[in-house]
Amino acid sequence: MSYNTVKIFKLFPEAHLPVLGTEFSACFDLKASLLGSTDVKLFNDRNEKHSRKIIGDYVTLYAGDRMLVPTGLIFDLEPTTSMRIHPRSGLSLKSGINIANCEGVVDADYVEQTYVMLQNISNVPFEIEDGMRIAQAEIVPVAEPFFIIQDVRPEQKTSRIGGFGSTGT
Repeated sequence: MSYNTVKIFKLFPEAHLPVLGTEFSACFDLKASLLGSTDVKLFNDRNEKHSRKIIGDYVTLYAGDRMLVPTGLIFDLEPTTSMRIHPRSGLSLKSGINIANCEGVVDADYVEQTYVMLQNISNVPFEIEDGMRIAQAEIVPVAEPFFIIQDVRPEQKTSRIGGFGSTGT
C-alpha cells in the first residue's frame, strides 16, 4: 500500500484527527470536533439562517436543518490535490443524515477550518456528538483543464440519444 502525506493543523488540542475505518478503506472518516466552538451555523427547513448552541459535547440537527459541523482541522493540501467529502452510508441509511450538497469539495488554496455540511432528511431530531464520524473524505489529484473551443459539434460516439434517463430506468 502506498501513502500520501496530508498535512493537518489542529485548531485546538481536542480536535479529532481523521481515521481509516479498515486497512483497505478508500476514504478516511472525518469527525465532529465540537469542543472548540460554542455554536454552529445552520439553515432551517424555511431557509432561515440561525446559529445553535453546542450543549456540552453535542448539538441537535432537527428535521430539515442544514448545519455546518466543525472538524477543528485545517487541511494543508498540495496544489495538485483537492479533498472530496462524501456522506457516510450507514449514517444516511440508518439516521437520514446526508451531506447537504451531495459532495463537498475542499480546494488546495482553502486554508481555513473544514466544515461538513450535514442535512437531516428524516423527521427525527439527530444528536451530533463530539468525536462522531460524520463524513468520509478522500484526497484526489486535480488536473487543470485546458479548454479549446471547436467550431464543429461533437459527433455521436455511441448509440445513446439524450440524457437524464435516456439509458433506461
